Amino acid sequence: MKIAVLGATGWIGSAILKEALSRGHEVTAFVRDPSKLPATDVVVRTVDLNQPLVVESFTNVDVVIAAISGRAAQNHEIVAKTVNNLLAVLPEAKVPRLLWVGGAGSLEIAPGVILLSSPDFPEAYKSEALAAVEALKVFREAKTAINWTFVSPAAEIYPGESEGPYRVGGDSFFTDANGQSRISVTDYAKAMLDEAESSSHPNQRMSVAY
Repeated sequence: MKIAVLGATGWIGSAILKEALSRGHEVTAFVRDPSKLPATDVVVRTVDLNQPLVVESFTNVDVVIAAISGRAAQNHEIVAKTVNNLLAVLPEAKVPRLLWVGGAGSLEIAPGVILLSSPDFPEAYKSEALAAVEALKVFREAKTAINWTFVSPAAEIYPGESEGPYRVGGDSFFTDANGQSRISVTDYAKAMLDEAESSSHPNQRMSVAY
């Protein structure tokens, strides 16, 4: 499979890139600064998300996996903007599939009540979580031919190797037997590639946790 990873030098994006390569996929890395990408057997393309996306950059790709965050520059508006831009450009490039690295803040803790609205939600992550909520809204309201999946991790996604099987859910927030919502970045990347290969959750949000 020919996979493009947008944001391939970021923490989650680099884990996805590594997992895709380990499975033998043909990978194109879209990055703002190519010098930050370790030497790997990938095609590298420079992209500035503040500029119009170039249709030709995405041709001959089976699936785009986007790991976009506004945390570093505190430009959280770039998240929903990038969703809109990709949904406009990818059909022209004849890319059929888009997977999005989402957040946990939009998961429901009760019918119609999302985790972000909880009084215990960390203040430091609210702007980033709200950006992900807005991105999901763009997907759900879009009239597009793109087959998309918004992949929400557990509330705690952390550095580390695989810890074994993970569970897949939908819009509802769920925890493990100890009441914790956790997933390592390695297992999140595995879940993302599993979904890329299976296309089991077309045009919907899925969640991943232990």
